[in-house]
Amino acid sequence: MNAPIHSVSEGRPARGRARMPHIYVILLAVVALAAGATYLVPAGAYDLVPGPQGREVVDPDSFHLVERAPLGPVALMTAIPRGLVDAAEVVVFTLLIGGVFMVLRATGIIDLGVGRLARLLARRGLLVVPLLMIPFATIATLIGTPELSLVYIPVILPLLLRLGFDSVTAAAVALCSTAAGFTAGVTNPVTVGLAQEIADVPLYSGLGLRTVLFVCVVAAAVLFVTLHAARVRRDPERSPVRAEDESRRAELADLDDGPPEATPRRKAGILVLAGFVALLLYGVLALGWFLLELSGLFLVMGVTVGLVAGLGATRICDALTDGMRDVLLGAMVVGVARAVAVVLEDGRILDTIVHGLASAAQGVPPVLAPLGMLLVQATFNFVVPSGSGQAVIMMPIMAPLADILGTTRQTAVLAFQIGDGFANVLYPTSGYFMACLALARVPWITWVRFVWPLMLTWLGIGATALSVAHATGWGPV
Repeated sequence: MNAPIHSVSEGRPARGRARMPHIYVILLAVVALAAGATYLVPAGAYDLVPGPQGREVVDPDSFHLVERAPLGPVALMTAIPRGLVDAAEVVVFTLLIGGVFMVLRATGIIDLGVGRLARLLARRGLLVVPLLMIPFATIATLIGTPELSLVYIPVILPLLLRLGFDSVTAAAVALCSTAAGFTAGVTNPVTVGLAQEIADVPLYSGLGLRTVLFVCVVAAAVLFVTLHAARVRRDPERSPVRAEDESRRAELADLDDGPPEATPRRKAGILVLAGFVALLLYGVLALGWFLLELSGLFLVMGVTVGLVAGLGATRICDALTDGMRDVLLGAMVVGVARAVAVVLEDGRILDTIVHGLASAAQGVPPVLAPLGMLLVQATFNFVVPSGSGQAVIMMPIMAPLADILGTTRQTAVLAFQIGDGFANVLYPTSGYFMACLALARVPWITWVRFVWPLMLTWLGIGATALSVAHATGWGPV
């Protein structure tokens, strides 16, 4: 499981091709551009007023210019450390997921399960793609937790490699399914619920069109990922991460001689692990647990299962350290990405950007109003990839803007969903997404080259749904 440094970075370029910049270089360039913008863009601010769910939201009529606050050397120097602090929950969650998974690997439980599932699915391996993606998408569309991709990837990656697929397939199964479900948001409280409350639209109204959207975007994702998986299984040379996957397959080679022995201690460990999984589902669904609670649960789970399965304390600690080291890049990227928003907030230009985007949408012809809103939301998602954060900032502005532009507020909410959701698995400023790529050891540039056809398909489906909503005067039904 210990990867060479280049395998978790942007990788070594193929002969004859230009070297792509490291993801740190890309993000630092964006941070530098944001810092430069604080000297050029007028500073501005919206007033905050009480909103739903105890949150403060912006007053759309309150934008005003304020004193400039260009970023100084000290503020720029500390932007990344403060980004790491702001994104601490995702950073810790990423590190602990990597560490705990390594503990489970050390117990032999993972290899035992992978070996048996691989033999069961050996002749119908492609079925594993829809069998995994549809439940993942359903969970995301009902409860709005795309961050669970961080849990899915370490579990499914060994299985998919064993079945002849690649790391991109594993990343896509988790990321594309959760992004599709989260975006459609049939009953997603994180985006749809909050946005509808802010827009003064009946809660979870418009269920029918969102359900159709869910079916369409999930079907597109399943088909896209299945076709890639089939190509790679038929011709491994077509995998963009073939070299990186070779070492991982070598680790799984011992499974060819049969899975590890199902000893009494391993069986007991599996039972304890199942109990923790049940507790995780209960915590997420019934208690509203999120990253902080899940981080603690995973740590306790790793230690407990490790002890029950026969690992000593030192072996557990070593495995935790090894696993966290493997995902360190992903954890660091989360903080570096968050630094972009930190710079814009410190420079007092984030609200100015919001005001500018809203003004641009207001200039769009009424027939194109929903598509203009979609473009605004997708653009703003680069600096504020949080769904709830974007809803609090943008929906108080987009809802009355919809009235002015002659479309319904329900349509404005749909434009927000689509603009926010799909970009979460494209923009390098999306923390959980970059952490998932690090877990799968898929370079961001490689991922972008892989996923852009699906992105265009999704945007086409989303634009069609918005056009239908606008043309029919889709309202709170």
